[in-house]
Amino acid sequence: MSRLDLFINRMVSQRACLDHAAAMTRSMNGPVFELGLGNGRTYSHMVEKMPGRDIFVFERAVASHPSSTPPDDMLILGDVNETLIQALARFGATASLIHADLGGHNLEKNDAFARAVSPLIEPLLAQGGLMVSSDRMYFETLGEQPLPSDAVPGRCFIYG
Repeated sequence: MSRLDLFINRMVSQRACLDHAAAMTRSMNGPVFELGLGNGRTYSHMVEKMPGRDIFVFERAVASHPSSTPPDDMLILGDVNETLIQALARFGATASLIHADLGGHNLEKNDAFARAVSPLIEPLLAQGGLMVSSDRMYFETLGEQPLPSDAVPGRCFIYG
């Protein structure tokens, strides 16, 4: 499969899984966490699909398109290994939805990173909340959930 097809499958799956998770958690009160801002495309989509919900973005350094940059009070800057620990002290287990697209092109590094951050993400999720990830995650208590029909298996994951 070409890299273009892999990218398209990831984007289609990411949108499908985010839309599904947003609908499934719509009645929950807790904040939404976006782990990794990048260009801001996913954040922009989340703002559009989840009006009125508090969406906090975790990022090392902002490099997003100006129209897709969160307000300063919704931005948590720093190394995610540190900011997730700080977020647990600040928010507790209240996140209704967590989205992570933190990996790069090296699959081995992505997997190692997912193993490292999974224990930092899991305690932030509220009871009934969902976690959407572009990489397979490694949780103690969260299980992999069925994907929506328009998602490509293996290109996005949902945990709850």
